[in-house]
Amino acid sequence: MRRATAALARPRDSRSRLAWLNQASTMIGTTLDLERTAQELADFTVPRLADGAAVDLLESVLRGGGGERWTGPEPPVTRAVAVSSVVEMEDLEPDEPGELSVHPQTLLSVHCLRAQEPVLLSRMRRDDYVRVAPTPSAALKLRQAGVHSYMAVPLTARGVLLGVADFVRGPGSPSFARADVELATELASKAAVFIDNARLYGREREHVLSLQRSLLPRATPNTPGLEVLTHYTPSLDPSGVGGDWFDVIALPGGRTALVVGDVMGHGVPAAATMGRLRTVGRTLLALDTAPDRVLARLDLAARDLEDDQVATCLCAVYDPATASCTIAGAGHMPPLLVDADGTVSRVEVPAGAPLGAGVIPYDAATVRVPAGSRLVLYTDGLVKTRRGDIEVQLRQLAKTAPELVDRLLEHRNPDGIAPGGVERLDESVLLVAAGGKLPPGTDLCVWPLPPDGTAASVARSLVTERLALWGLEELSDIAELVVSELVGNALRYGGGPGQLRVMRHERLTLEVSDTGPDLPQIQHAELSDEGGRGLQLVNMLSRNWGSCRTPGGKVVWAEQDIPRTVS
Repeated sequence: MRRATAALARPRDSRSRLAWLNQASTMIGTTLDLERTAQELADFTVPRLADGAAVDLLESVLRGGGGERWTGPEPPVTRAVAVSSVVEMEDLEPDEPGELSVHPQTLLSVHCLRAQEPVLLSRMRRDDYVRVAPTPSAALKLRQAGVHSYMAVPLTARGVLLGVADFVRGPGSPSFARADVELATELASKAAVFIDNARLYGREREHVLSLQRSLLPRATPNTPGLEVLTHYTPSLDPSGVGGDWFDVIALPGGRTALVVGDVMGHGVPAAATMGRLRTVGRTLLALDTAPDRVLARLDLAARDLEDDQVATCLCAVYDPATASCTIAGAGHMPPLLVDADGTVSRVEVPAGAPLGAGVIPYDAATVRVPAGSRLVLYTDGLVKTRRGDIEVQLRQLAKTAPELVDRLLEHRNPDGIAPGGVERLDESVLLVAAGGKLPPGTDLCVWPLPPDGTAASVARSLVTERLALWGLEELSDIAELVVSELVGNALRYGGGPGQLRVMRHERLTLEVSDTGPDLPQIQHAELSDEGGRGLQLVNMLSRNWGSCRTPGGKVVWAEQDIPRTVS
């Protein structure tokens, strides 16, 4: 019954053939997925045109490249992409979709590719089956199924050879005629355009994705008292690739900056904007540890971009001395705090306008992140789906957050970590900062300093005693000189020193805070000048030094290498 129905449904006259080809435009190419488009082509032709159909694409095409004519001795490398058949021919043995199809040169489909012209066998003879089937076993199956007619047409679009589609007919169906070849060729031309669109779109997506991955940090720094894990999940929809980013930045005194952001828009412009905002953000955080001020300056930078794009952003600075995080947001999803017992709470960050909107200032909130707790930062792609209210999705995320965090901490890079699953609309970024104790070999001490002339001697004594306790006496002479100059700079230009911070981590860091607003710079001192050489001395004696604004003023810091022989 099905065979008769299929025969009656096949387009016979010019009008029905034209209607059938027009219908192909709505049935093929419904998505920009290359494999799905090829499958739609195969399914559309069965049983209206053939009893069985297969589509093979060039391996180079599947990798985003274009095809070409083959003149060498080796046959072209193709990969089976789609197969379709009527029930009576389900036992045939075509190449399975996904398998490489390396065929002998005598195969008719190879000739079709080489010559880029159709092939027709109206009535197959016994020795024709081995020229049609990929293997002797498959040739036997064709004979046993009663396949009697074969044709193959190349898939070419915009002068690019993409692959080949071949068709067979069996018992109850008439043999292919020249009119069928012409019809199949027209159909292949239409379908090839859709396949080529998918190829070009996939290539663009890979380029954007590669660009975006290259703009994201390749590794996170070793931060004391904080374990930071990140996970980026590309969008399932090619159009979802865009401007989600994250950053983890080591700041002076063991502090850590955590940033997540999302440029509104997709494609190369969004990825490029993301890269520029991330670069500006890193520069600003190196000069200022106040997240609200960083976002305000980042908003000014976003307004200067020519693309007129806006972005949401969340900026946090963690201080291991207080085990707390200062957070400011610019129109971004609120972070979550997962306590050691699994209790989840939403961190209430003061609302702020997206970057580039021109609505400032921003306000910050402080949250404790003690040992065992985890701070969860993310972009909206983690919760935004095709269906469902965003608030409902946020509540669902809060319920699943402990499991989600544990999976990330356990597997580091698990697949399918986004809870939205196949319903996700956008790419997503997940950043988990787990608070903990300082690791062995890392120590952090903070002392208040008197605001008068005795501060330098007090600082030298504190540093000398602490280095002796750590077994770093050989660093004491230089450390005393450096901390004296830092305190002297605070007394002279900063209204007096506030705190002395000494940290032993990968290096020895000395830091002095004050309430002065101006960041110090090395000045050129004349031979007759009595002062002005303090920072020059710090620069010569230290591996690195710098200054950074804080909510209460600024800090000036200097680093020394710890000799490897010292344990």
